[in-house]
Amino acid sequence: MIDTTSNSRFSSKQLIAIYTVISLLSLLVVWELAARFTGASMFLPPASQVLMAFIRSFTEPIGKQTMLVHIGVSLYRVAVAFFFATVVGISLGIAMGYSRLAEAIFKPIFEFIRPIPPLAWIPLSILWFGLSDVGKFFIIFLGCFSFITVNTYDGAKNVDPELIGAARMLGANERQIFFRIVLPSAVPYIFAGLQIAVTAGWSAVVGAEMIQSNEGVGWVIVRGMNTGNTVQIMVGIMAIGIVGFILANLTSALERRLCAWNEQKGM
Repeated sequence: MIDTTSNSRFSSKQLIAIYTVISLLSLLVVWELAARFTGASMFLPPASQVLMAFIRSFTEPIGKQTMLVHIGVSLYRVAVAFFFATVVGISLGIAMGYSRLAEAIFKPIFEFIRPIPPLAWIPLSILWFGLSDVGKFFIIFLGCFSFITVNTYDGAKNVDPELIGAARMLGANERQIFFRIVLPSAVPYIFAGLQIAVTAGWSAVVGAEMIQSNEGVGWVIVRGMNTGNTVQIMVGIMAIGIVGFILANLTSALERRLCAWNEQKGM
């Protein structure tokens, strides 16, 4: 348990940061030792070699572009798909959670599509959209869409019925109930879905960039696989892990800032 009393030399946030650094350093040390002194070296390059290659990738091109460009291209693809997934997912989730008619019409279709992994759509994506970026947007969209829709639906469905009943007794119309009770109550659920969806979309970019791509972090991994370059594969994985970690924390920080009222209410 973290000591957060006044006698502690470090604050809770400082201790968490220290433990995080220790954890990551421990992982790197174990990785390095395993790669240097065990049979794992046949398929796992040392951490130091991967780290050096990762740092060099920002100045030395992989293919035609440096790692910064590859990350930028992948982020662009994720951002476009995430935007459309957010608009469609929130709209559908709110509709299904608030309207029994919409739930009856759309929920069976959604529940049928939901378990299908995004990678399973790649052949159809190629048939429908060819080898353009639209196919990549479609795969990433599917990686984000389900999480946003499910969480939004749960948020709209779990609104306290006593609040809605009280609002109606006081003369509120359906529009006022929706915008002043249902939507605000669903906001924390929506942000939880967005936080999961942004990392899921970032993960789906690897599969999306398997569709005839010449740049992007997913392409770096696929090219490393095709050429048997394990170091390049690990460099791409490291880039995806670091950027995914940053995206998740940015979304979490945005949620804390915009939903501070919800945290205060729960205290």
